[in-house]
Amino acid sequence: MTAPRTTHEHEPTTREMWATGLTAFAAVMLLLTGILDIFRGIMGIARDDVFLTTRSYVFQFSLTGWGWVHLVLGAVAVVIGLGLMRVSAWARAGGVVIAALIIIANFLSLPYYPVWSIVMIALAAFTIWALCVVRKDGRTIFD
Repeated sequence: MTAPRTTHEHEPTTREMWATGLTAFAAVMLLLTGILDIFRGIMGIARDDVFLTTRSYVFQFSLTGWGWVHLVLGAVAVVIGLGLMRVSAWARAGGVVIAALIIIANFLSLPYYPVWSIVMIALAAFTIWALCVVRKDGRTIFD
């Protein structure tokens, strides 16, 4: 005969499951955005003739320079995405900041690769939403 258990395992509530799911969503989206931004950066550095060049654009910058910007932002986004997988508090704040910087960089480079920039802006916006909708106590703003 075995003794009854005296410790109770905590079963996650619906609120906690929502919070976990949204954090996981944000982590995956940030990793995906970061990897895609790294590839875009490599394209800009290695072969900048892939991109469309626009004359008389207000935010003119060399395409190689844009490549370095996207490469650095992508690398930081991957590191922060990995931090989100471990549910770190620094990663949540960093995720919002890096996703906002990715949106700004893609907006400024919109004339060079318009469709791709819009896709990246949408991915980063979903990441910000997922990180901001979860409260610190593990609840979502919908609760």
